[in-house]
Amino acid sequence: MPRASLPARHLLPVPPPPHHRRTLSSTFVDESVAAAEALVQKWHPDMPDTSLFLHSDDHRAFLRAAADLHRAMLFFASDVANNGGHGGLVQAQALLQTAMRRLDLELQLLLDHVQDHQDDATCSGSIRAVADAMMAAGYGKECVSTFKSRRRGALAATLHRLLGFSLPASGISSQFQKLTWEQVDANIIQSWLAAAPVAFSSVFATEKQLCATAFANDAAVAEAVFAAIANDHAANLLAVAEAAVARARRAPERLFRVLDVHDALTQALPAILSVFGDSSEVATRAAAVLTKVGEAARGTLASFEAAIQKEPSKATAAGGGVHPLTRYVMNYLVFLADYEDALALIYQQQPVASGSVSPDLSASYSSSSSSSPSMSPSWSPIGRLVSVLVSKLESKAGSYREVALSYLFLANNTHYVVNKVRGSSRLQGIVGDEWAEAQAAKARGHVDVYVRAAWGKVLAAITMPSSSSRGSHGGVEEAVMEAVAAQEQWAAADDEMAEALRLAATAAVVPKYRMFYRRHGATVRLTPGDVTTMIAALFGGPRAQGATAMAASAARGCTTKLLQLQTEDPTPRTQQLLT
Repeated sequence: MPRASLPARHLLPVPPPPHHRRTLSSTFVDESVAAAEALVQKWHPDMPDTSLFLHSDDHRAFLRAAADLHRAMLFFASDVANNGGHGGLVQAQALLQTAMRRLDLELQLLLDHVQDHQDDATCSGSIRAVADAMMAAGYGKECVSTFKSRRRGALAATLHRLLGFSLPASGISSQFQKLTWEQVDANIIQSWLAAAPVAFSSVFATEKQLCATAFANDAAVAEAVFAAIANDHAANLLAVAEAAVARARRAPERLFRVLDVHDALTQALPAILSVFGDSSEVATRAAAVLTKVGEAARGTLASFEAAIQKEPSKATAAGGGVHPLTRYVMNYLVFLADYEDALALIYQQQPVASGSVSPDLSASYSSSSSSSPSMSPSWSPIGRLVSVLVSKLESKAGSYREVALSYLFLANNTHYVVNKVRGSSRLQGIVGDEWAEAQAAKARGHVDVYVRAAWGKVLAAITMPSSSSRGSHGGVEEAVMEAVAAQEQWAAADDEMAEALRLAATAAVVPKYRMFYRRHGATVRLTPGDVTTMIAALFGGPRAQGATAMAASAARGCTTKLLQLQTEDPTPRTQQLLT
């Protein structure tokens, strides 16, 4: 049987080998390489005076040329595998390297430009285009290296402008030890307080956005680049806060700066978590520093409480006046009350097993919901310090020999505490209106006890049955003079307390003395008006000088009568009145 013939399509001419098809295609590739070469030579990286992207319209054509060179290189590389295209590969690769050098230069110029023009969307878009071109051409490593290097320096410069000083890469604590606290406070902490919130909420966020824009095609690369640029700077910024707080060394007057740092960190923490991520090293470091700042604040308050408690009880105030401890602590607490919100947060975050000097402070704070803040302010750290001070004042009062002076001391100091509380709305809100009113009532009660103790001898002499006899009239006057003399150097907390003391004494003494005078006026030198005047002169009264002269004259007259009425020699106390 004759052999069957092949279909007509099999009789068509055999197509040329694949090598010939590539040769035909290489013509087009050669033309694209030639066009790219002209543009690359025009914008050669050795001539960086003008920016391709900032000062020319050739940037789009240049990016296309770079892409053409990369495609040509791939084409010639495959052609080499079939024994052809070696020369074209070498040329395309050389031109592509030159183009990438130019784009690397452009990336530097664009990054410098965006530093001063952060709102320039065109510049940001150009940065992304350059990064995309370099990544696509296989030059991602070079692109990332240039980007990180340039932005690290730019970020460091920005933080330097904000802070006013450069962030050291290491050894921050040791550098702080070389400075006085005043230098640390004035030159570092205050600058940090102003700069840190801006840095965490704005500067780092802007940097992250730039990284996200530049490497929009690969989020993982964008995150890694941002971390490489910003993490060290953020950690150093946090280290400044940590070192500054450590430098405070639990000194009470430095606590305010510690609390300022705590406030700044607390406000910045949401931004830190948002920008760097909840599980990032920076977020972990920020939480650790915030914890240390809280520990420093609690330690300082515990030391302050211990210092109040250790104050010698025998160290009293002259004349029963306001003790320097009372002034210092209450003025301190008035300022500290402005930080009550921060302290609330600090004590709520305190670990259960914290070794503080006063562990019950945090316990009393945490149980505030079940306590009565009206009668005891110990439900807050500030309120507890007020209670500790009041207890110490009661201990000091017991060190006075004279009962009257002891209660005068209590009246003055309790009155001062109450006035400080009422003069600060925040402090009054902490300890409560009822507590303040209870203390004010105590102060009034102390005044009453003081009057009975200071003028008790006078009142007793007036009411004694023997006072009806002629010889004992002088005993009443002598008791008045002794009481006045004893109180001449005694002090009042302020004009309000002085007036209250004088009114209480006048109300207790003068009416009874007036009755006494009505019965024995003929034999008594001191009139009720004289007694009123002498009382009014106590505690810096408005008529102190005149009353003092009058009291001296009355004392001499009173002593003369005593000498006339008594057959025995004057007592030593009477002799003292004469001098």
